[in-house]
Amino acid sequence: MTAVDDRPITHPLVAFFEDLEVPEGYKAELLRGEIVMMAGPDLVHNRIVLRVLRQIPDQKWDCLQTQDIDLLSETSEPQPDLVVLHRDAGPEAGRLLPSEVVTLLVEVVSRTSVERDYDIKRCVYAAGKVPAYLIIDPVMAQCVLFTEPTGTGKDADYAVRRITKFGDPVPIDLLGIELDTSEFQTLPDARPHSRP
Repeated sequence: MTAVDDRPITHPLVAFFEDLEVPEGYKAELLRGEIVMMAGPDLVHNRIVLRVLRQIPDQKWDCLQTQDIDLLSETSEPQPDLVVLHRDAGPEAGRLLPSEVVTLLVEVVSRTSVERDYDIKRCVYAAGKVPAYLIIDPVMAQCVLFTEPTGTGKDADYAVRRITKFGDPVPIDLLGIELDTSEFQTLPDARPHSRP
């Protein structure tokens, strides 16, 4: 990962992270000062992301994958599974997208990402004032939509939480859509958890 933007890097860990050589087939994220490296996603994960992407009207919205988000006040540079923003929002170029221009972030839970997706990223995204955060959980066959970010730093969270089981539509008012979840698959033999 090489920094291509002109913003000053003030934290030494951010500079180290941006120069980090990530092995092919892996991705790395900076989350609250910790570098997290993950293997490529499961086929179930990729199919869910594809089905979400196809339902968001591209006349009004850009849906980006592998897009790093600028949350440097949180010493974080997450790379959500899907980033949704107005077509006319954001910079024309650069590696980092400011969290202020994002409308919705989507994470699909894997066998190893439960804590990161439900706890760490929820707090980081709320601190970045991202209006909506959707967790799609093929372990528990549910979607959890968080809206109305409040608080700052480690006290940040979302005031509203809506849980929907796979098969039922998820209303995403900010995008003006109801997300069809009827084709979302589950991860076989995944260990259940108690989140959200």
